[in-house]
Amino acid sequence: MAHTPAVASAPAVTDAKRHHDPEIRGFASDNYAGAHPEVLAALALANGGHQSAYGADAYTEHLQQAMRSHFGPYAQAFPVFNGTGANVVALQALTDRWGAVIAADSAHIHVDECGAPERVGGLKLLTVPTADGKLTPELIDREAFGWDDEHRAMPQVVSLAQNTELGTLYTPDEVRAICEHAHERGMRVHLDGARIANAAAALDVPMRAFTHAVGVDVLSFGGTKNGMLFGEAVVVLNPDAVGAMKHLRKLSMQLASKARFISVQLEALLARDLWLRNARHANTMAQRLAAGVRSVEGVRILYPVQANAVFARLPHEVSERLQKRYRFYFWDEAAGDVRWMCSFDTTEEDVDGFVSALREEMTESTHT
Repeated sequence: MAHTPAVASAPAVTDAKRHHDPEIRGFASDNYAGAHPEVLAALALANGGHQSAYGADAYTEHLQQAMRSHFGPYAQAFPVFNGTGANVVALQALTDRWGAVIAADSAHIHVDECGAPERVGGLKLLTVPTADGKLTPELIDREAFGWDDEHRAMPQVVSLAQNTELGTLYTPDEVRAICEHAHERGMRVHLDGARIANAAAALDVPMRAFTHAVGVDVLSFGGTKNGMLFGEAVVVLNPDAVGAMKHLRKLSMQLASKARFISVQLEALLARDLWLRNARHANTMAQRLAAGVRSVEGVRILYPVQANAVFARLPHEVSERLQKRYRFYFWDEAAGDVRWMCSFDTTEEDVDGFVSALREEMTESTHT
């Protein structure tokens, strides 16, 4: 008699328990937030039954159309697990083994990826000091030379971040000028879009306005910081710029076998306006936070608050006490600089409570 496999029944109650207090809020990172309910609903929708693995599924197929509606008719998305993976795969695709990437010295690929672009990607980073995290054609030219010098890594890519690591934004015209400058010198342009939705929301332009429309070749599209459970995507905007992307993704250990569960999340963000709603809300909360902080004597905001980040300087001991009430990170501990991030689920009450706590700690500091 042929064996008939058991049919899965409704899931039984498990012994899983909640191990955190959902009432605890903070401003450490938009990565601290959970997943948006609409994203969780999309995951449930994609569950059940069998779908082809490694991206040959219906959800990854439909994701392509959603991406093209935002980034042009030639855009092709390659879902990956995380942002570092997206950047490493994208930069590998744009460089030869002797190639180099020009980036700001504050760029995430330089300071926050544990050397992965260089150690895993096998490329050289050429970094440039900036005042606000933004590159310009003039700054790029500090490292854009020596293409025929066999003793020097060859500059082949300019990598921008939108938003930058300092929370600042490039206008579409600024990105266009960089792309034209890079392309004239035979270089490609990569954009690290970990918070691309926040940038588009703040600039009040479509995402294509500072990517495909102005000459960006490859994009790292971020979703985790904007309401996804996990996952990002490498989006090829210029098909002539890269070749074997699917092979590089696999080689870099970024090909998910159950890719539908990344793709459906990306589609949930992009198919309607969830990406924009989430980003606008986070940006609005950052503006509210900045306005409140400006009213606290002794605290200085360091950079223009253009998206969902607020950078500030305050006494070190105040930050240490405040960290016991709200989670956040030092940005430059020696200088007393901190970073406060707002998320899609940050509330007005969160912000107002934090500002009140900050004011209390600053007052205590002045009285001691």
